[in-house]
Amino acid sequence: MKEIARDMNILFMTLDSLRYDAAASLFLENRTPNFRRYMPEGWQRCSTPGSFTYAAHHAFFAGFLPTPATPEKTPRMFAARFAGSETTGEKTLVFETADIVSGFAEQGFKTVCIGGVGFFNKQTALGCVLPSLFQESYWDRSYGVTDPASTRNQFEKAATVISECAGQQLFLFINVSAIHQPNYFYHTNEQTTDTIASHQAALAYVDSQLPILMDALASQDRDTFCIICSDHGTAYGEEGYYGHRIGHPSVWEVPMASFVLKKKA
Repeated sequence: MKEIARDMNILFMTLDSLRYDAAASLFLENRTPNFRRYMPEGWQRCSTPGSFTYAAHHAFFAGFLPTPATPEKTPRMFAARFAGSETTGEKTLVFETADIVSGFAEQGFKTVCIGGVGFFNKQTALGCVLPSLFQESYWDRSYGVTDPASTRNQFEKAATVISECAGQQLFLFINVSAIHQPNYFYHTNEQTTDTIASHQAALAYVDSQLPILMDALASQDRDTFCIICSDHGTAYGEEGYYGHRIGHPSVWEVPMASFVLKKKA
């Protein structure tokens, strides 16, 4: 990350509420071809540091991304300096700031947030906490959970931001809201109820819009390091559990991937 931060833009995108098994299944069935194009090895199974959006993102912005589901300790990509950290390694990019967003800003990055779910809507004091970490933040009702075209709207806004930041190193965060409930309207056989099928249909919709974002990033004069993950999963009746902010594997197991998006020649 020390070398990456010297030369690349950084995209950090959270697919809000996406569970690992749903993402992995669609990947294997080739129902998310655009994600497959950029991350052919598929999703890594990880454990989230928080069971709902607010808690997970506070951890993310302190440098605690989802932890790979392996017994050994994995060094983190970046971290706010913290005495005694056992996952800060030689290659970890360490900031003196309390959060990585401010840390990237101190290194000359323009930091931009494009919000999705309610914790990013800036309509209440609580909804301002996470966006306020960034130099610029954007939210519109059309980016939120009730708009079936939310991802297209978010990615089109991102493309505009990317174009306006041409020549400036960019740390771009996007909280994709489409997979969060309600998502029943992405599944043709569903009318009023969210299910694991509509959850997966929502991810397929996000995948269909991905070229808008990736083409905009690839048009810049530098490569982009991309980190894509979920903040938490969602239960759909497994062992009687529904939703999130609960201690069930469907909530705690999340997908994650990282890759370098090369600029167009």
